[in-house]
Amino acid sequence: MATLVEQHARRDGGSGDAHRHHSHSHQHSHAPAGRAERGRRRLLAVLALTAAYMLAEAFGGWWTNSLALLADAGHMLTDVAALALALSAFWFSSRPATPHKTFGYHRLEILAALVNGVALVVISLLIFYEAYERWGEPRDIDSRVMIWVAAGGLCVNLLCAWLLHGDHHGDLNMRGAWLHVMGDALGSVGAIIAGVCVAAFGWTQADPLVSVLIGLLIIFSAWHLIRESTNVLLEGTPAHINLAAVEQSILQTDGVDGVHDLHVWTITSGREALSAHVIHAHAISQPELLKELRQKLHDRFGLDHLTIQMETTDFEDETIHFCHVGTACFSSEK
Repeated sequence: MATLVEQHARRDGGSGDAHRHHSHSHQHSHAPAGRAERGRRRLLAVLALTAAYMLAEAFGGWWTNSLALLADAGHMLTDVAALALALSAFWFSSRPATPHKTFGYHRLEILAALVNGVALVVISLLIFYEAYERWGEPRDIDSRVMIWVAAGGLCVNLLCAWLLHGDHHGDLNMRGAWLHVMGDALGSVGAIIAGVCVAAFGWTQADPLVSVLIGLLIIFSAWHLIRESTNVLLEGTPAHINLAAVEQSILQTDGVDGVHDLHVWTITSGREALSAHVIHAHAISQPELLKELRQKLHDRFGLDHLTIQMETTDFEDETIHFCHVGTACFSSEK
């Protein structure tokens, strides 16, 4: 008779493919507690600075009649969303699971990411519509104030990038926030260029043109956010996990005769789970095999949340399963 064994391990600093994954913003820190707390404080400071100047830039865009500044304020809104999600990753991970929420509240982060992504696309469409209106009917722009406000935004972005720089290499959560801030710095540069074009050449069309470019940056960020959050909600295989490589890694373990119903999915950003039915030889020690599989999957793929059902060749599981690779069932044997 098959036995069901669940191994649940949380380790610091997992290696392998899990640490080469690019994501907008939003991954759990694997750093020690002190470093994680330092990262949380820096994220909070960056969030406060970005949110404050986002409001200032929105007011400056309204005051100077500059669509480029308003668009850059919209781009800063993407930073605020990304930073809030990064902070939520710290907060949600500290909340315990309950009998009604056995995985805790991690998926709230993913739902928030999806809502933010859709909202950002709507903001971009509004920017495009306004840019179209202004292209045909240019408006007077206070270019001098526009340049100063955009330059202030660039300074804030560079300060935020400096605050996050120390941790963004080894922490995917911080790296996502850092990339968002650097992207917004490019938006501020674009607004400065538009202001210079208006001031030096009187080319007022530069303002809606730059606003469209900033809108495209927003859509680019939003698209990745929507795609990744949708994939998590559909329990798709994480992009950085090669399912065929996971299968081969299991099959190449001594004592394993086959594997089927192999699933890898994301619980929340930075936390992947695996479940599988492993067919093994009668003589093999189940605890030893399970220990070896757990270590191998951790070292090669960074997978720590494992549910493995051990089976022997004479055990027939007649349940119909949904499988991964375009056949009726994903089952492999040596």
